[in-house]
Amino acid sequence: MRERRTVDSSSSAADPSEGMGTLRLKREVGLISAVSLIAGTMIGSGIFMSPEWVLYHMGSPAGALIIWAACGLLVMFGALSYAELGTIIKESGGDYIYILRNFGSLPAFLFAYTSIIVVRPASMAGVSLSFAEYAVAPFYQGCSTPQVVVKCTAASCILLLTIINCLNVRLATAIMNIFTVAKLLVLLVIVIGGVVLLINGHTQSFQDAFQNTTAGIGPVGVAFYQGLWSYDGWNNLNFVTEELRKPEVNLPRAMMIAIPLVTCLYLLVNVSYFAALTPAELLSSGAVAISWGNKVLGSWVWVISLSVALSSFGSANGTFFSGGRVCYIASREGHMPDILSMAHVRCLTPSPALIFTSAMALIMIIPGNFSSIVNLFSFTAWLFYGTTIAGLLYLKIKKPELPRSYKVPIIIPIIVLIASVYLVLAPVIDQPQIKFLYVILFLLSGIIVYFPLVHYKCHPQFLQRVTLHLQLLLEVAPTAKNTN
Repeated sequence: MRERRTVDSSSSAADPSEGMGTLRLKREVGLISAVSLIAGTMIGSGIFMSPEWVLYHMGSPAGALIIWAACGLLVMFGALSYAELGTIIKESGGDYIYILRNFGSLPAFLFAYTSIIVVRPASMAGVSLSFAEYAVAPFYQGCSTPQVVVKCTAASCILLLTIINCLNVRLATAIMNIFTVAKLLVLLVIVIGGVVLLINGHTQSFQDAFQNTTAGIGPVGVAFYQGLWSYDGWNNLNFVTEELRKPEVNLPRAMMIAIPLVTCLYLLVNVSYFAALTPAELLSSGAVAISWGNKVLGSWVWVISLSVALSSFGSANGTFFSGGRVCYIASREGHMPDILSMAHVRCLTPSPALIFTSAMALIMIIPGNFSSIVNLFSFTAWLFYGTTIAGLLYLKIKKPELPRSYKVPIIIPIIVLIASVYLVLAPVIDQPQIKFLYVILFLLSGIIVYFPLVHYKCHPQFLQRVTLHLQLLLEVAPTAKNTN
């Protein structure tokens, strides 16, 4: 680890001399790729698996649809707030860099520590496990799929994505674009199928739609967790701002295109699920999309299984693309080992950070299951989302003179901040669980790591030699910021 280089949040470029002889990541992400990164990451496994859990916690179809709509509205408000942050602080790193510039080194380190070790790997592991479940399901018809097969398939998915993202940024974004189009087509098939069913009178699920609706604070909060899992990825573009062309224009524009599109599709897809399946059938389904396919498509259900697997793969690619940048930027700011801030000299990709992120995701696959990963991820993620939004409110109140190409009404980040506090506290207060204590203890353990290694820079003597050998082995070199 090295000393952090402090840069004022209002600066638009690094010192030109700083970049002499060093590498920069190229601005390869245009508007179409930006929309694909957001929508392609959001449309993953969640919409095909979470509806069962949202209905379980809400108790009724109408309650579940309200949660899906509320999740979309909350995510839209959050994205608008992050768009303003991205036009003020034009650096990659998303939440990490915003917390660093607004609140200082320790809170930013705690975010990086939690995100790199838990949050991002858990997200990748969850999506990869979903991909694996759908990918191997056709080979185990009529019986349960062995967990070892599912986990090995998920691990293969992560390793393949590591190779793709280490080779070329354009290759990774091209895959995102192709898979996003495929996902939209799959969702349109489900929507059209639902419309046909409704026209033919399949409206049983919508009769007394509010019956058995849950109103408890805790269950509603957990239902939000499951719904928001399907919207995860809404802030991914902020992690790659330095690789985005015209970020002051394309950042807010991509969010305003992608998120309303995904929200409308999610609502229509859920309506289609309820048109084909009764609430009892939906709750007993381990894979909602497959159950829908069996009812509507019959022998063509394999198309849904294949499509969902490919959709999950595309979402995992987007999560991996942005997740590796958190590790890369944290290292560049001195919060992680130097080797993780370097880029491949020919491919111009942050390959050491991507490899490290891949290793952490592989570890998360071993013990995890889908539901527990979702809840753990959502609890930690919204804790830091709220911190980031608080930083935006600080900038709007204390530093309104900072140049920005886009402004959001102050009421919107206030709503997001209140929702973040609710999503963090409600499940803990209503149904305290030991895993929440483990998360808090893990966060506090970051303070123990921070002071000797980052604040006082007590580094082992051999670390520099290890960094040099790894640099030669991986063919990587230090990089400079690309905020021009």
